[in-house]
Amino acid sequence: MIYIDKGNSAFRQCRNSEYIDKSGLIAVVNRTLFTEQKFSCVTRSRRFGKSMAAKMLAAYYDRSCDSRQLFADLQIARDPTFERHLNRYPVVYLDLSAFSRDLPKGDMVRRMEKALIADIRTAYPKVAAPRGGSLMDYLLRIHTATGDTFIFIIDEWDAILRECAQDPKLPNQTDDYVTWLRSMFKDVLAMEVFAGVYMTGILPIKKYKTQSAMNNFLEYSMVEPRKMAQFFGFTREEVKQLATKHQMDFDELEKWYDGYQIGPQPSMFNPNSVMQAVDIGRCRSFWASTGAFDSIAGYIDMDFDGLKQDIIAMLAGERANVNTTKFRNDLSAIRSRDDVLTVLIHLGYLAFDWEHRECYVPNYEVSEELANAVEETGWKEVAKSLEQSRHLLEATIRGDGQAVARMVADAHRDNTSLIKYSDENSMACVLAIAYYYAHGDYIFHREYQTGTGFADLVLIPRKNVVTPAIIVELKYDDTADTALRQIHRQQYPQKVAEYTGDMLLVAISYDKKTKEHRCRIEKTTILPH
Repeated sequence: MIYIDKGNSAFRQCRNSEYIDKSGLIAVVNRTLFTEQKFSCVTRSRRFGKSMAAKMLAAYYDRSCDSRQLFADLQIARDPTFERHLNRYPVVYLDLSAFSRDLPKGDMVRRMEKALIADIRTAYPKVAAPRGGSLMDYLLRIHTATGDTFIFIIDEWDAILRECAQDPKLPNQTDDYVTWLRSMFKDVLAMEVFAGVYMTGILPIKKYKTQSAMNNFLEYSMVEPRKMAQFFGFTREEVKQLATKHQMDFDELEKWYDGYQIGPQPSMFNPNSVMQAVDIGRCRSFWASTGAFDSIAGYIDMDFDGLKQDIIAMLAGERANVNTTKFRNDLSAIRSRDDVLTVLIHLGYLAFDWEHRECYVPNYEVSEELANAVEETGWKEVAKSLEQSRHLLEATIRGDGQAVARMVADAHRDNTSLIKYSDENSMACVLAIAYYYAHGDYIFHREYQTGTGFADLVLIPRKNVVTPAIIVELKYDDTADTALRQIHRQQYPQKVAEYTGDMLLVAISYDKKTKEHRCRIEKTTILPH
């Protein structure tokens, strides 16, 4: 295996494929070289381009190749730092996922160091490796003899930690591994040996007690991306250009893969999913291939106070407050609701609003996978409502008020005990869960009314969907006729006012005393102004 002077062939393959220019990340890293901020740990969810970025950096810095033409037409070529660092350094590239596969053999760190030293010796045959010495000892000897400073890139830095945490049968080698990382990068000698260090993975650096074991690293994550936010995913403009090029429906791509808010970037798309959709020519969920699903059901089934209610509410389109600072970045130490939600953010199953410190389900692709995960848990009532939601939508569209009342009553009975909100908000959340299936064809709008309480659920058809808009309104201790009259009296929300075409007015009443639901459905048409 080659670890040093690997060349640029890996990134060349990326350029030969469909490629979105994210080379501006190189400029951010360039400005950290030979500074106290030279140690970077950049963590993002699966399928968000971690390895692509690592290959790009290796091709740019690697002294053993000429990468000028690979970058000549990219953004970085126009940056003032481009010439200064292009192909100037010995680059050590380490993919930890390869070593994590051999964890059952034990003593992973020793085997890894031995392999690295053996390969680096081929690049420096005149510098003898110290007998019994460590990799850091050898790199320091090379630096002293030649003056070379290294770029050290670790892809999937946390693979070992994740594998050990998720498989109790594996020998736990995490402490040895973290100790090795500290010996490599925490020591003052690292400031001399390395021009820069770039680690990428899913989880931020593991915390021990009150501080990080490697607090000299500057961390960029899904929770705090700093100046790298725009490079974590695809922007709207980038996806619009792809949609035009490949004659794809941008609105469909947006529905399926948009919704991530990464730092100040308000609208980021899952890059891997977008590229796969473009490749096959249609949108669908690509999460099944990530390898993360098996653990998700286990996380959300943890019996932490408020976790079930939050997952249900987020599936219904709500947001949940989350304290991301409590998580110790250790999958073997999940101790609270906040820990679970933070893990789901790092894994990409939830998006994070950094300004309001809230998490939410970002898009239809993720919503489908979370719903699948719910079906794997003990939440049978919620899973039942999700499964029946298709029938509820069909009954609504065909105007079957009795069937709608019956299915809403079932959802109300099965789920209200799990949702510890006021009556109004509880029923609104139940309605949104009951109509969950409609997310595929509709854009949801929720509106809470103050006072004695009713909840509006407004469903607007997505572009190119030939179905009527739907307004659902609930009345407590009153009649469906009253709810219907109120729909007529009220001014439509702005989104409804912009809509023209067929519309269903769904009036649902709920008698708190008898627990009886009734429903009336009326069809109307909104004509253009």
